[in-house]
Amino acid sequence: TQVSILGDVTYGACCVDDLGAKALGADLLLHYGHSCLVPIQHTVIPCLYVFVELQIDVQHMVDCVCATLPEPQPLALLGTIQFRQGLVQAKQVLEELGYKSKMPQVKPLSPGEVLGCTSPKNIEESVVVFCADGRFHLESCMIANPQVKLFLRYDPYSKALTEESYDYDMMKNLRQESIQKALGGTKFGIILGTLGRQGNPAILKRVRELLTKHEKKSFVMLLSEISPQKLSLLPNMDVWVQIACPRLSVDWGHHFAVPVLSPYELHVALEESEFLSTYPMDFYSSEGGPWSNYHTDNKQRSCECDEENGCD
Repeated sequence: TQVSILGDVTYGACCVDDLGAKALGADLLLHYGHSCLVPIQHTVIPCLYVFVELQIDVQHMVDCVCATLPEPQPLALLGTIQFRQGLVQAKQVLEELGYKSKMPQVKPLSPGEVLGCTSPKNIEESVVVFCADGRFHLESCMIANPQVKLFLRYDPYSKALTEESYDYDMMKNLRQESIQKALGGTKFGIILGTLGRQGNPAILKRVRELLTKHEKKSFVMLLSEISPQKLSLLPNMDVWVQIACPRLSVDWGHHFAVPVLSPYELHVALEESEFLSTYPMDFYSSEGGPWSNYHTDNKQRSCECDEENGCD
């Protein structure tokens, strides 16, 4: 039996590299550590997701929450997938102490699970306790829930509970500014992300159809990593649309010389959607908009084209 270890960057479950594994002649892909985000029926070779549960000091987390919030109150418990079992245990202990706790869910993710681009929305509790060793996934939850009054992040490695905040107004102003700049663009570059399965061919097809409908010129480029330096090599583009990670536009879009829009932002720029009062974190939600992966038109991840005609 021959085993190959893929050494490419794997940011999350969207980076499952079944295409790369097939190119190496593999018969089976083992993807370690993430949830089954890209269904196994859509991978080009059989894929086995190996889930990982990391143990945390549940009692210490509970003690930190109780010390910070001495009066019992309703809590929403969320985090990254590897700490989910610890959240389930913490929920039970907190409820025994009088803290009514929920683990909100956005399907098809598990209860309490949050991705950097997908989060439960309309959380009713005024306090969110988030278990993660960084802010990326937490920010997804914060962007989707500006109505929540207090976000607390428990880092299971440093064993610290910290209050976190997010500048919603600055983010929305930056993204609206990019969208406004894109309104007058005529030449659009479309980036289909090739890092694992970040790029969805069905969303690519929709983006091309929208640009054609609005009489915009476009071409498609494949990239695994998107950076200002790479895009500066093609200075004649008025606007870029990246079908990879929507957080790249949200977090880093203002660092590029020209607008770099997510599929949602393109819908807004072309007046196919309004700019929502709460910026959507629904890229892998089953209830996401037409720019999302599990929308009815996109969930098969196929552009329905053939090799001869391409994506026309």
